[in-house]
Amino acid sequence: MTQMFDWNKLPREFVREGIERCGFRGEDVIMVMNWIEPKIQVRPHQHDFEQIAICVQGRMNYHVGDQVFEMTPGCMVRVPPHTLHYVEPIGDEVALNLDVFAPIRDDYKHLVEYQAAEFSDNTKA
Repeated sequence: MTQMFDWNKLPREFVREGIERCGFRGEDVIMVMNWIEPKIQVRPHQHDFEQIAICVQGRMNYHVGDQVFEMTPGCMVRVPPHTLHYVEPIGDEVALNLDVFAPIRDDYKHLVEYQAAEFSDNTKA
């Protein structure tokens, strides 16, 4: 049965100082909302899959390879696989960054265990 959830009421995972997240999934897609505090230590990284990043609140510089995108609410950017990237909040407001991954990342399935009953894939969420 389909249910509605509110990002603000889901339990958040503490990632590291200044970053928390929670997730929501569909059949073959997962969205991860990130709350990013100003002045965090940036951590450039890359992975084997594509990522779509959407600015929901605040302002951020989103670094993708050697490009920097100043993102404000509504801005989106694609991060190709195997591309170094990171987010850097601008200003004093908490930034909300929504990441979209398809297919679902195995290392993020724990974020959506609360939805397990909705899916028949016999895995944790």
